[in-house]
Formats: sequence, C-alpha cells, structure tokens
Amino acid sequence: MKIAIIGATGNAGSLILDEALSRDLAVTAIVRHPEKLKVKVPILVKDLFELTKKDVAFFDVVIDAFRPPNGQEELHQTSLKHLSTILQGTDTRLIVVGGASSLFIDEKHRMIDVSDPKAVYYPTAYNMYQAFMDLRAAQQLNWTYISPAANFVPNGARTGHYQISDDHLQKNDEGKSEISMADYAIAVIDEVIEPRHLNQHFSVYS
Repeated sequence: MKIAIIGATGNAGSLILDEALSRDLAVTAIVRHPEKLKVKVPILVKDLFELTKKDVAFFDVVIDAFRPPNGQEELHQTSLKHLSTILQGTDTRLIVVGGASSLFIDEKHRMIDVSDPKAVYYPTAYNMYQAFMDLRAAQQLNWTYISPAANFVPNGARTGHYQISDDHLQKNDEGKSEISMADYAIAVIDEVIEPRHLNQHFSVYS
C-alpha cells in the first residue's frame, strides 16, 4: 500500500508519519520544507495547490494533514477543494485530518456555533466546517473525514487506546472531550489499513 501524507512536518502530520512507519507502510511525505522532516522517507517537494492528478493518482491513500498559517484559515476550504478536484475519478482514497466543528454536540443535532466572527475559534471552526460540507457533496471521490475530540492535544501521551464515535462530539468518563495527536494518529493509520468508514465522517476521542 502506497501512502502520501500532506503536511507531514506538522504537529498531527508528523505523528501520523511516525505511526505509518512503525507499521512498515510505504510512505511519501508531500512537503514544502523537507529540511523539517525528522525521518528519512521518500519526498515530494511541492506546494499543495500545485499538486496535479498525476502526482496523487499513484498513491492508494492520500492523508491531508495540511494546516494553514494563522490568518489564512480560508485555505482550509480552498486546499480541500483542490485535493477533492484532482482526486475525483481516481481510485485514490482521501483521508482528511478534520476538526470538531463538524460534530453534533447533542442529540438534537445542534453543532458548535460557527456564526460569530468575533469568537476566538471562529476562523478555523467556520472554514473547516465549510470545507467538510463541500467534501461531503463531492462526486466520484473516495473520502473519509476524521474529527478529533474538542481538545486536540499536540503533546499528549500515546496511550495506544482511543474510542470511535459517529458525527457526535463525545466525552470520556471524566467529562472531557479530548484526544492526543499521537492516539489520533493511531486511529488514522488503523483506518488506512482496514477501511471501515468509506465516504463517511467519524470521530475519535480518549
């Protein structure tokens, strides 16, 4: 199985890369700054927006762990739209490192409020939500969108355990909605190896 990781030097992307390598998967890192990679893997040095269908159709799975710079959160939408476009009609599966703003917060199907531009979380939450809605509407695309819990912990421990939910935000026995990026990475690679959520949105939490 041939896997590509976009954003392989980022917080989540680097952990997903490590997890994939620990399971002896063939991984290519798609990055703009290869000098930031901490491991030796095949590299495609290219900006996400310059990727073509030919670049990505070679892979069985493309993992999108791209994170825009602060102040450019609208790139959540345009980047995922670009990837969806070049992957349409191919056999390559797109797995997206998603956000929590697309999750329902109760059984009444209410969601995190992304309508207040003054909210601190608004730029990321709103743009990730809109990006997901466009992804869900895409045709001829093999996709999976994996939302982390509300608190996505960059330096949290790798416990080796996680729980799966559907599109509802969940809390653990301590009343916390959280997951470490290291445990999230396990969930992503588990889904790569054994696809269980084709063209679905699901979430993971500790």
